Amino acid sequence: MREGELRKLWERTVRRLELEGILRDERVKEALLKWPRYLFVEERYRRYAHLDEPLPIPGGQTISAPHMVVIMLQLADLKPGMNVLEIGTGSGWNAALMAELVKGEVYTIERLPELVEFARRNLERAGVRGVHVILGDGSKGFPPRAPYDRIVVTAGAPEVPRPLIEQLKPGGKLIIPVGSYHLWQDLLEVIKLEDGSIKTRNHGGVAFVPLIGEYGWRE
Repeated sequence: MREGELRKLWERTVRRLELEGILRDERVKEALLKWPRYLFVEERYRRYAHLDEPLPIPGGQTISAPHMVVIMLQLADLKPGMNVLEIGTGSGWNAALMAELVKGEVYTIERLPELVEFARRNLERAGVRGVHVILGDGSKGFPPRAPYDRIVVTAGAPEVPRPLIEQLKPGGKLIIPVGSYHLWQDLLEVIKLEDGSIKTRNHGGVAFVPLIGEYGWRE
């Protein structure tokens, strides 16, 4: 399928998300249009990238459905200049969108070497700048660049990992799915208040691959 056809299909998807009331943030819309999902999947899946459902990527993982990415980005409320950490790089798509929203650097951790390379290739080919893909255990965060204004986790944890809370700035926010190993989790918005205490909001059921690591699930 040609680039122009893929582009038209993607623009329809973005428009549909608007009409459904899911996509409400104009800056998130602009980021989606700048970095369409078809740039971050394998060639054989590009014709399906406009569909509002997860798609396979290497390592037995998935690239999230567009509506889920929109929901998480809007909850994160990313602003220019924020220091942001992503846990679970996957294809690199979400990191590209976040870098566009913060107009700067994004640090993203991936535990699977083949996905680190996949994401780096995708980001380089697309021309995305400012995304630093790190191989490591994301459940432990990334202390060298802490504290963070925002941490976004794209895998389901059994509980909120303590290191991620510790690496949040006062006033910072963590978006994370928490629940069972397979299928259903709750999407939590964890806010670190100025006094260091935590406030949590539950935004309903989601389904993510498991967060594997010292503060996540065991393999």
